[in-house]
Amino acid sequence: MGHWFSRNILEPGKLPMLLALTSFVLTFLLTRTVTRLIRAGKGPFRNVSSGGLHIHHVVPGVVLTVLGGFGAVASGRHGFGAAAFAVVFGIGAGLVLDEFALILHLDDVYWSEEGRQSVEVVVLTAALVLLPLSGFSPLGVDDVTEEERQDRVGFLLTLALNFLFILVTLVKGKLRMALVGVFVPFVALVGAVRLARPGSWWWRHLYRRRHRARARGTVRAYRHDKRWTRVRRKVQDLIGGFQERVPGRGTGSS
Repeated sequence: MGHWFSRNILEPGKLPMLLALTSFVLTFLLTRTVTRLIRAGKGPFRNVSSGGLHIHHVVPGVVLTVLGGFGAVASGRHGFGAAAFAVVFGIGAGLVLDEFALILHLDDVYWSEEGRQSVEVVVLTAALVLLPLSGFSPLGVDDVTEEERQDRVGFLLTLALNFLFILVTLVKGKLRMALVGVFVPFVALVGAVRLARPGSWWWRHLYRRRHRARARGTVRAYRHDKRWTRVRRKVQDLIGGFQERVPGRGTGSS
């Protein structure tokens, strides 16, 4: 285990990324726990206010993210400074993305249906950061052999092809697959060859006269959503506590 950690984390300079991811996830989980306790009226925690103004935790999160980000850039990939600023950045990012829905909607939707977007973004972010930690590289660069790297034309064609798959997947309305496809090109390939989701750019412009494709796409999207939406909501409820109703109390976040 120690040899694997040294070879795959320390030597490539991935320790700051690992520390940032760890602090990011722990901060998010701790923040959700605190806000759930505040909502339930338990424990010593209370909302933070100044002069009657409710201070959301996205505010210190932005400060820590900026501080950690600039510090990490200045510190390089090795040494105590890089590790420390990575932790600061992870803490700030956890605080910010926990209120992603508030930033998106410019409204306090922390406990509402729209607030589920924060949990989804956090989970997706953690998964995407975990991929390069596990050895995946953007656009499948690691899948290219040394001989192909020396052949600039072939190398650029490989990158361009992978990017094309990602772009097609994106315009077909499959954002999650496109993001994962940045690190796992096969996922982008699957998303590119399958039918577009209803409402996507590809659906509106290229399926305009393809009634059979529109019908198949609608049925497939319905079956997919019916199968996975309930599972996704249960995970969001488990992590975010959206189903914890507290009569007589406000729904504001901390």
